[in-house]
Amino acid sequence: MTSLGGRWSRTTIVLMLLAVIGLATGLAAKAPCATTYRTEDGQLALDWRDWRQYSDHCYSDIIPLYGLERLQDGDLPYKSSWVDSGDGTTRYMEYPVVTGMLQYGAMRVTKAIVSTEDPTQPHRPEVIIYFGVMAAVLALAWLVAVICTIPLTARKRDVALMALSPLVAVHVFTNFDALSVALAAAGMLAWARRRPVEAGLLFGLGAAAKLYPLFILGALLVLCLRSDQMRSWWKAFGGAVAAWTLVNLPFAVLYPDGWREFFRLNSTRPADHDSIYNAISGLTGWPGFDGPLYQGASPDKLNLVTLGLFALVCLGVAAIGLTAPHRPRVASLVFLIVAGFLLTNKVWSPQYSLWLVPLAVLAIPRWIPLLIWSSVDAYLWYPRMGYFLGMADPARGNSPETFLRVVVLRDVLVVLLCALVVWTIYVPRHDPVRQTGADDPAGGPLDGTPTERRRWRDLHPFGERIPPPIPNSKPAAPQPLP
Repeated sequence: MTSLGGRWSRTTIVLMLLAVIGLATGLAAKAPCATTYRTEDGQLALDWRDWRQYSDHCYSDIIPLYGLERLQDGDLPYKSSWVDSGDGTTRYMEYPVVTGMLQYGAMRVTKAIVSTEDPTQPHRPEVIIYFGVMAAVLALAWLVAVICTIPLTARKRDVALMALSPLVAVHVFTNFDALSVALAAAGMLAWARRRPVEAGLLFGLGAAAKLYPLFILGALLVLCLRSDQMRSWWKAFGGAVAAWTLVNLPFAVLYPDGWREFFRLNSTRPADHDSIYNAISGLTGWPGFDGPLYQGASPDKLNLVTLGLFALVCLGVAAIGLTAPHRPRVASLVFLIVAGFLLTNKVWSPQYSLWLVPLAVLAIPRWIPLLIWSSVDAYLWYPRMGYFLGMADPARGNSPETFLRVVVLRDVLVVLLCALVVWTIYVPRHDPVRQTGADDPAGGPLDGTPTERRRWRDLHPFGERIPPPIPNSKPAAPQPLP
């Protein structure tokens, strides 16, 4: 069995061991940024001298955010604030509540460990202990994501593409996204086991960590509408709303300014380095939709463009889901939505590519295309670090153009993966999962339902339709009592 509560099969054990190897590789890649050197007064300090975080390609947000987010002070995120030295604005924790409280919890564990050390002896900087604590949590989260993905596949061996993905080796410890990936995978597993309320609760918690698990509900809405399984969808939706509200409401009420910081920052930040908009601007000289922005200004036009493009992506995925000759698999539509969001969004932080790893394994279990994409996407990290090194020290690193060309190549490969998914939706005999004879291992209430295309007038958003009476039929005549 590959269930979480049963005995593990030999394949599952092998896959988990491969996942441990992938995590060990990722930790080794970040290790140079968690080393120390001895200062002139004999103390140990974090060794980021000479821009080592870029030259050794080991940069991780976990380390600088410990100071930048004022976690080292021991204060509660969203309640505590500080003044930005750049523009003088009041700043708060910039992450959603679940991710912010994950950082807070890791900080409390770190300070508990520090309190046991001998204060008369030189000891490691607190941030290095914090990185170790957070790395352990993120590694556990990724292992949960892997074990939850195994039962969702038709061929268990395909999960090796997730366990040993180059993106894991590069990004699992770059930021905190392994947590949201684990919650999304656990939610999909709960849905596959026909537990829609539990699935919704996990999706809601995932959305309170990073937004993207909420997109899974969009794919399920289309498929449930097509298959007359809307009761299951409403249960999942209700669970998601309840979970998201439960964790967000206390902070929204008690610390509204701190709670809104995540939304404020996302509306005011410009196109990120890895976005297609920045790539086009850097390679062509295009000034962008808003032109040069003064400090603190919001890119309003870019915000509208990204929102409009993503809305078109969602409409396109809905049309595919409703008009395909056979009902698409859950993972296929989820992959299209998440990939479409990343391609059209103004921010594609490097670790966001982790979102696609389990979805790609489920939607496109083809080794060569996935290895090509994941290798290029992981390689993008190196010219990106060279780009930042060049900005810090013009005599080192690589040009912006070198980095941006790889961004474009990565985006083209993701578009090609999307095209491959659409092809397998419309020609299901070429879908490796359907070739095994399975319908949809992640389908849950959808698995085994009729796959034929539905007419628009037969779609019912509030549950199964009551069959109409047979035309020209008359009720049976009452029979006399005996």
